Amino acid sequence: MSTFYSEESANRRSSFLLVLVVIAFLGLFGFAIGYAIGYANGDPIVWAIGAVAIAVAFGVLSALGSYYGGDQLVLASSHAQEVQQEQAPQLFNVVGEMATAAGVPMPKVYIIEDPSPNAFATGRDPQHSSIAVTSGLLQKMNREELQGVIGHEMSHVRNYDIRFTLIVGVLVGSIALLAQLFLRYTFWFGGGRRSNNDNNSGGGGLAILFLVIGVVMAILAPIFTALVQMAVSRQREYLADASSVELTRNPHGLESALAKLASDNEPLHSANGATQHLYIVNPLKKLGGGSALFSTHPPIVDRINRLRQLTGDAPMDPVEVRQLSGLE
Repeated sequence: MSTFYSEESANRRSSFLLVLVVIAFLGLFGFAIGYAIGYANGDPIVWAIGAVAIAVAFGVLSALGSYYGGDQLVLASSHAQEVQQEQAPQLFNVVGEMATAAGVPMPKVYIIEDPSPNAFATGRDPQHSSIAVTSGLLQKMNREELQGVIGHEMSHVRNYDIRFTLIVGVLVGSIALLAQLFLRYTFWFGGGRRSNNDNNSGGGGLAILFLVIGVVMAILAPIFTALVQMAVSRQREYLADASSVELTRNPHGLESALAKLASDNEPLHSANGATQHLYIVNPLKKLGGGSALFSTHPPIVDRINRLRQLTGDAPMDPVEVRQLSGLE
């Protein structure tokens, strides 16, 4: 049977490979764009190499920017307000307990004034981390359930998920931005045109091929980025659930919390497509709406059944599954 530490190590290896895949996609996309545009300007190879360098540099610089300031952007866009212990004593007490259990420094604590129960963690490392919860979570969860939720978020801090989700979020955003720029260029300028003599020289066919490849990659970029985010988030949610049980020594608190989170229909107004993968449950998907294929979160039923496997309890019965099936 795998341990929490072996799962964490495997998760980090997979995460590193995903970063390489995203950067490789950026490089290939840049090459296709550069060659197609460069052929119209007389030197496709130089343009292609330059475009690869620019695309990769853009992704790396964006990742560095997110590393040092992405968490503050996330908190600001979520309308999260930092609070002190006297303002939320029970929350601070639970966060302190989980930080001690995880062996990480006490993170900053934020509250989002919203009746929808939810929570997320962000930051670049355990020494620069923050945990944000909604006012609805504090109102609707008992202490045991709150402990399970905070344990889940503290696991994201301890496992360095917070750093990775910030960086990957920006990298996949870079792909989407480059795709939009390329499609706009292709629409307005036709990807660049040369004279008929140039086109008959033999290089025109290769330029057209790379132009087509660039257009196809640009069209598929949103699907690719959604799949990357889904793969990253789903695997890490499962691990954080298991790690929460390790920290709290109580799988029933998180199980009960997940059921409450899934069945609550209050929309979270401050959430958006760029931050939805950070939350413990998808704030944009209620009552099974949308496609499960591209969901950033695993189905609640699967998450609860995995928790029950850790304790040897029976999986959810058909009545329970009907109540929660499709909820994320």
